[in-house]
Amino acid sequence: MERNELYPIFLKVNTLNILIIGGGNVGLEKLHFLLKSSPNANVEVLAKSFLPETVELAKKHGVKLIKKGFKRRYLKKRHIVIAATNDRELNKKIYNNAKKRFLLANIADTPELCDFYMGGIVNKGHVKIAISTNGKSPTTAKRLRQFFEEVIPEDISQMVKNLNEYRKTIKGDFGEKVEKLNEITQTLIQKRES
Repeated sequence: MERNELYPIFLKVNTLNILIIGGGNVGLEKLHFLLKSSPNANVEVLAKSFLPETVELAKKHGVKLIKKGFKRRYLKKRHIVIAATNDRELNKKIYNNAKKRFLLANIADTPELCDFYMGGIVNKGHVKIAISTNGKSPTTAKRLRQFFEEVIPEDISQMVKNLNEYRKTIKGDFGEKVEKLNEITQTLIQKRES
C-alpha cells in the first residue's frame, strides 16, 4: 500500500524570509493562503507584473512587491522560495538555483520539484490542522478542510487555554501529567446517550 511519507511541521513564517515568484493567479493563490494562515508572514513577491488583487492583498498585509524579472540574486538571504510563474523552464531554473543555496522550494503544480506542499489548513484560534494528500489531490484536501472548518467549534481556543492553565497546575512527572489530562479529556470522545 502506498503511503504519505511527508513530515508535517508548523513553520514560524514571520521569522523566515519567503519569496514568491509570480504575479498571476497561482502566485496570488499562494500568497493568499500563506497570509490567510499566517497574516504576519515575512514574504515578498517578485514578478514583472501583478494582478490588481495581488497589489491589494500585499498592501493590506505590508507585503513588498518587487516589479522585476527573476535573477539569482533575489534568492540571497531567503529560507523558502515558491515559484508560481506560467513558465515551466523558468520555474525549473528557480528550483535548481534554490537547491544550490539549500533553500526549501515549492514549484507550483510540479510535485517532483517540491520540497514541501502547501496543503489544506484549518485554523480555529490556537488549533491548526494541516491536511495533505501527498500532492495527489488538492480538491480532496480542500473538501476535508471545509469539513473540519464546519465540525470544529469556533470556541475550541477556549478549551485549549483552559487545558493549558490546568496542565500548569498538575504535579508529577510527564507520565502522571498525561494520565491526568487524559482523564479530563476522555469525555470529549465518549458518545453521549440520548
